[in-house]
Amino acid sequence: MDYYKKALEEHKKWKGKLKTELNCPLETKEDLSLAYTPGVAEPCRRISENNEDSYEYTGKGNTVAIISDGSAVLGLGNIGPHAAMPVMEGKAALFRKFGGLNSVPIVIDTQDTEEIVKFVKQISPTFGGINLEDISAPRCVEIERRLKEELDIPIFHDDQHGTAIVTTAALINTMRLTGKKPEDLKVVISGVGAAGSSIIRMMKDIGITHILAFGRKGIIRRSLSDSYDFLKKEIAEGTNPYDLDITMGEAMKDADVFIGVSSPGVITGDMVKTMAKDSAIFAMANPEPEIGYEEALENGVRIMGTGRSDFPNQVNNVLAFPGLFKGALMVRAKAITDEMKMAAAEGIANLISDKELKEDYIIPGPFDERVPDAVAHAVADMAVKQNLGGIRK
Repeated sequence: MDYYKKALEEHKKWKGKLKTELNCPLETKEDLSLAYTPGVAEPCRRISENNEDSYEYTGKGNTVAIISDGSAVLGLGNIGPHAAMPVMEGKAALFRKFGGLNSVPIVIDTQDTEEIVKFVKQISPTFGGINLEDISAPRCVEIERRLKEELDIPIFHDDQHGTAIVTTAALINTMRLTGKKPEDLKVVISGVGAAGSSIIRMMKDIGITHILAFGRKGIIRRSLSDSYDFLKKEIAEGTNPYDLDITMGEAMKDADVFIGVSSPGVITGDMVKTMAKDSAIFAMANPEPEIGYEEALENGVRIMGTGRSDFPNQVNNVLAFPGLFKGALMVRAKAITDEMKMAAAEGIANLISDKELKEDYIIPGPFDERVPDAVAHAVADMAVKQNLGGIRK
């Protein structure tokens, strides 16, 4: 199937993937009096006395805002807010299908950090959580951090953390299958933007210390920190401990894992041949990965994953974000923490039993109905443990 041609036809027919439906009866005068005036005044009074009651009397606790400035859309780049809307609508469809949550796609016509932060703060009373989407790095990191500091609802930038959560789940199960320990792994990562930076942080959280990170201009080094933005500076502090000045090909020698969140063709079959025994590759560039699925297997990799749905071990954010928000909203969590993200990763990984675990089944598929609730309960339990929420719906 020509997915591009078919999608264009379908989007024109749909005229949007979402529609508004009533959640209350509205057939009689009595219905109207309850849903609107005069009856609506009473929940307004209650909420005016205690803003937390908005979770009881409105849809806030089940609704997420999906916010983008269109500056880093999929593999399309800075295409602007108008062109970003189909992706945001698609994200909203996934929230509904996989998390049972309502969401509102919002594209904004500014790429100024201060304006975005101000806008999100101003609309925050409407929503139980904020999902930031397709905002370019490093601004996306600054925006998320600012909003986490200044708001008391869950803030989550999926391009950073969704990929990182699912990748971490895949790494956990890779180690289960191969018997390797975190402290023994040598990991090469290509891509040091939003997703790459978050993957590196989560790898360090599970005990992986030997990480070599590559950007467009080569390996990230501490000795070059003065030339980096704040995000690359942070990556330099946590990777390449011996400040090596080496190529990707040299880094791949004896590597246990390669992670790609960059561009096609970054690694070759010859590089794969030099990797350690029982190696793993998660090549997530879309639509074409850093190395082809078959080429990686033919050259000796044991475990191969991509971002594509037509191969096993798809590293798909949909395994993470619907359940993560569902769990956070279940307990009215005030934030999404690193511990909650790790709980989500472990929840995904633990769905595969030791008996089921194999090279082409490291992570569940996107339509595995167990995933959203497993993630939601793991995240909710961690939020309660951290005293960030305590009211289960």
